[in-house]
Amino acid sequence: MRYPSEATYCFIDGASLEPLQDPRIGTLLSGRYVIEDVIGEGGMATVYRARHKLVDRPVAVKIMNPMLAVDPVVRERFRREARSAQMLAHPNIIEIFDQGDTEDGSSFIVMELLHGESLAVSIRRGPMNVDRALNVMIQIARGIARAHDLDVIHRDIKPENIFLCKRDDGTDLVKILDFGIAKSGHYSRLTGHGELFGTPQYMAPERIMGGDATGSSDLYALGVVFFEMLTATLPFDATNLASFFTKHMIELPPPVRSRNPRVPEALDALVVKTLAKDPNDRPIDAHRIHHELLAILHQREAPAPPTDDDAPVSNVTSADSFGAASSDLWMRRLVVFERMLTCAFGSKDLAPDDLTALLDEVGRVVQERLELRNEGALSQGELEEIETRGREKRTQLGCAVEALGIDASKAKEDLRAAHEALAHAEAASARTRDNYLSLHKDVLFWEGRSAFAEPWPDLSAAYRAAASAVDEWAALRAQENEAQVAVEGAGQSVNDLDFQIRELRGALARHEQDLDQERAMCRQRIEAHGKEADALETKLFELTTQFCKPLRTIAELAPLFKELDVAAA
Repeated sequence: MRYPSEATYCFIDGASLEPLQDPRIGTLLSGRYVIEDVIGEGGMATVYRARHKLVDRPVAVKIMNPMLAVDPVVRERFRREARSAQMLAHPNIIEIFDQGDTEDGSSFIVMELLHGESLAVSIRRGPMNVDRALNVMIQIARGIARAHDLDVIHRDIKPENIFLCKRDDGTDLVKILDFGIAKSGHYSRLTGHGELFGTPQYMAPERIMGGDATGSSDLYALGVVFFEMLTATLPFDATNLASFFTKHMIELPPPVRSRNPRVPEALDALVVKTLAKDPNDRPIDAHRIHHELLAILHQREAPAPPTDDDAPVSNVTSADSFGAASSDLWMRRLVVFERMLTCAFGSKDLAPDDLTALLDEVGRVVQERLELRNEGALSQGELEEIETRGREKRTQLGCAVEALGIDASKAKEDLRAAHEALAHAEAASARTRDNYLSLHKDVLFWEGRSAFAEPWPDLSAAYRAAASAVDEWAALRAQENEAQVAVEGAGQSVNDLDFQIRELRGALARHEQDLDQERAMCRQRIEAHGKEADALETKLFELTTQFCKPLRTIAELAPLFKELDVAAA
């Protein structure tokens, strides 16, 4: 049984939905985005297909439900969704272009428009082919590893939040969506301790018990998703939330191969390990999962998904071309209007004064509108340059963090192994010490029996046994000390790498802060210019309506009116 998520939606161009009469369709958002259609709805937000007016870029716009906009916590969580995803800058994470507030106070996020389907839709058709599943799993692991490297915990990993696009060669390109309830170390808490956020079927036991979301709890959710991809079933099924929670906390997951024998044993073992109840028994991090998935794919002699295919980026257009189509349209209309006067009256100079005055006013407004569009275009070009710099820097820092994250993953794996070796050495040393204490009692016993009067063989044997136990204890204690040194060394390596990662995270946060003010100023100018230009366009339609009204009765002008319609189209 699957429970609907709070806000399930897909960024699909041309999604099959019932036609909705939404008052936002056709409206202009922030002077830049024209809303074209509804492509998804949920309790928290509605997702629209839209178009950037200046650069003619198709985008998806997610607008918060106005009923929720009055809640400052919800608004802040919505804002952080954009910030968290934008900061990650990874090919397997949806790209965020813009964010802001509508005139009615609702927050919005502008993101890339994806073509394809959610992983949930694919799973409903049945288990995935193993090689295809591995290809998708690897990309999911890469995206989650980047998020964790930058201290962002998703907290709601599930098939509905994983989107499958197609590359040119037909293979899957994975996009992780919806960081709306993500937890980021860059921000203060929005939730209290013990609050549950997420989807019950994918929730780790420690979260059900009220623990904070961690990278390991995301990995548990990944394990559920992987299980579902390979079997088209959940590892645990129940008819109510309480039963789901109980099974996640107590019941062991079935082997994947018990439901799909085609799954290789190594992949079965990895999925089951990821579903371990104790976070310490799961893979050390997403980098480790990625490493093991690649090894399994290599064993199958199947190609791995590419690592260098950048996420689709904005269609950057030169500032000179911004608004050119709209301006050319009005210039073509002006030419047609002047030909109308010539055709009707012999020349513009012989036309009635009220018509020539209207046409002159149209020309003046067209020129004023063109100047506004040019100013807006310059601001848009500046904004594109800022976003390009931001994307390049985020990618650069993200790759640096990823390299350190891979090293840190290996160091943490070494640290875990060192702790296990230390625990083993401590246990062996303790057992040998207990054995020596037992043998020492034998020494005391035979010393008492002999009373140091006779050199009894039993006393000699007890001494030798105790001495051997001391020698063994000494050797094990040396191993214990070596293991302790190894733990300290591995711990220092982990600390050093974590420090470097924190420094890069801080550099990324400072970089984003530096760009925020530049972005805000550009967006304000673009919005202001856009609104003024739209007001002038409304005025142009009013003026040209007045101009055309007396001319429509002249039969000779019918071809020019048709030409005017063609120009408008």
